[in-house]
Amino acid sequence: MSVKPDLLEGVAGEEQIAPVDRLAVRMVEAMLFASAEPLSQQELKDRLPRGTRVEEALLEVRRLYATRGVNLVKVAGKWCFRTAEDLSHLMSRSMEEQKKLSRAALETLSIIAYHQPVTRAEIEEIRGVSTSKGTLDVLLETGWIRMRGRRRTPGRPVTYGTTDVFLEHFGLDTVRDLPGLEELKGAGLLDSAIPASFMVPTPNDDDALGDDEDALVDDDETNSEQEH
Repeated sequence: MSVKPDLLEGVAGEEQIAPVDRLAVRMVEAMLFASAEPLSQQELKDRLPRGTRVEEALLEVRRLYATRGVNLVKVAGKWCFRTAEDLSHLMSRSMEEQKKLSRAALETLSIIAYHQPVTRAEIEEIRGVSTSKGTLDVLLETGWIRMRGRRRTPGRPVTYGTTDVFLEHFGLDTVRDLPGLEELKGAGLLDSAIPASFMVPTPNDDDALGDDEDALVDDDETNSEQEH
């Protein structure tokens, strides 16, 4: 299959790409633009001609868009185009949050993200105040958290964790990309005079159930949680 010369022209720097690779870049670019959802490397590979070097094409598309108004980013293990971070403020004027999260919900979401898998009682212990079932329900409705399993302790409380929707919304590849202690301090989100012993945990991005967790049964997904 031959490639017309005009297909190799366009953005500065693209002429150095071999014809077959240039076509792969264009196909990957087109698929990502046309998709309403982020696509994994495997999903792209399954839809493209056999032998297409998808990983190389993805890296080239990311390079080409690195200085543009939209960037190719990897979130939750999948690829998509997003507004360049330094231009996101332009979009905020025309976008409205469907639901404003309360302070309690934001605190609860942060605890789940950094401490998952975590139970409602453990969330309350970290926050120092009670956490209503309504707060957890709101986060479940957003799709940012999910019920993972049940802790193997008396009462068998539900454990919570974040979802791929959470990663996509906040532009993260994995929860390990959440800011650490120094980043939080640099952003002014933590007091610079915090105790020396204060630690920000490294988030756990393992979706597999832990040794102290049991799998949920069908009723757990539909029935109201009965922890306390």
